[in-house]
Amino acid sequence: MIAAIGRLALPPRAADVPRRLAESSAGRLAATVWRLVRPRLLALRAVTLTGWGVLIGSLALWILAARLHWIEFALVALIGLISFALCCAVALGQVALEVAIEAHPQRIEIGERADVTVTARNAARRQLIRLPTLLEVPVGDGGVPRAVELPGLEPGAEYRVDPFTVHGRARAVIAVGPATSVRGDPFGLIRRTVAWTDVREVLVHPERVPLPPLGSGMLHDLEGRVTEHISASDLEFHTLREYVPSDDARHIHWRSSAKLSTAKPGAGLLVRQFLETRLTHLLVAVDGDPASYRNPEDFETAVSVGASIAQRALRDKLPLTLLVSSHLAHEPILPHALDTCSRAQPAADAGISSLLSRGLRVAPRTTAVLVVTGAIPSPEQLRRACLRVPRQLRTVVIQVDPAQLTGVRSAGPLTVLGLERLGELPVLVREGAAG
Repeated sequence: MIAAIGRLALPPRAADVPRRLAESSAGRLAATVWRLVRPRLLALRAVTLTGWGVLIGSLALWILAARLHWIEFALVALIGLISFALCCAVALGQVALEVAIEAHPQRIEIGERADVTVTARNAARRQLIRLPTLLEVPVGDGGVPRAVELPGLEPGAEYRVDPFTVHGRARAVIAVGPATSVRGDPFGLIRRTVAWTDVREVLVHPERVPLPPLGSGMLHDLEGRVTEHISASDLEFHTLREYVPSDDARHIHWRSSAKLSTAKPGAGLLVRQFLETRLTHLLVAVDGDPASYRNPEDFETAVSVGASIAQRALRDKLPLTLLVSSHLAHEPILPHALDTCSRAQPAADAGISSLLSRGLRVAPRTTAVLVVTGAIPSPEQLRRACLRVPRQLRTVVIQVDPAQLTGVRSAGPLTVLGLERLGELPVLVREGAAG
């Protein structure tokens, strides 16, 4: 009976309460210790390989000197340990900076340049330590960082670095930054780095050639293309049907309604029914598969072809979907379309078939398709790759092939045009429809 009362008075898990409290206290203590120790452990990352070598070598020499009683080893070890301690002292102290990187202009053409300006402000409540603080700004992938030595700054004071130049030698995205402060010693034992900014980009747009309006040759449906979809209001008249209350009264065909009511008293009204007309939506796909090109220069020409046609289409105010290798721009403005071309890189999974599938999925109202590829695919391979395009859509393929003359390569359901060099693209745009 007493045992039963005890079981009723004591909850099933009451015996675990002291243990859980102990575990909770231990957990809080461990968390507190970790918060205190973690910054010190992270500070060890500032020690370079040279610094670790000096520290471990000095300790080893000190132990060796104690065992062998060699004063020379002890002297060398003492010098190493003192040097390591002094280098740590030099790198002590925190730097609070606000750094801004500005590139003007952010978008440039091949052969142009952009000026990059770096501004640093002391966000601390005290003066920036008088010892030199190095600010490194990497430019490009694998480029040598631009090093700037910051002077001592009063709280809130700014230091504007002299602008340096970034040259656009080829189509690319040039990464500038992040701006990283470097604190260390002259011997390279300690190196403390803190990144203060994100990466800024300077986009070098591809080479382009001016083209005539696309409707004068390559595309003919600028006024629209009649589809088989029924519409309640459009340009292409299809048939008549009975009026329903939701119909627009302006589409009532009064003459036919009157004849019907005369022949069949009590009959309702008749309204016009139309076929839907779609405006041109151009899909441009630049093959990104490196196996389609004889050399990397042909891929660069293909990107320039896609950029030139996209620029002309947007200036003609045509809706556009642009795929350049794995990068997509759906109904972009011109700068964003050219940015897409700048970012494109060859990719084995960005072949014609996958690009067309993706483009038609993103832009189901496409009315014209233009594919730019290299000289390797045969006409049969191109026809198989373009099977994903509906038959009613006009499809044109431009093959970049410096070894062949510019002109029509094949006819039939798929128009294939050869391009020897970029400067001859206006000829294909003007006369390509004849193929």
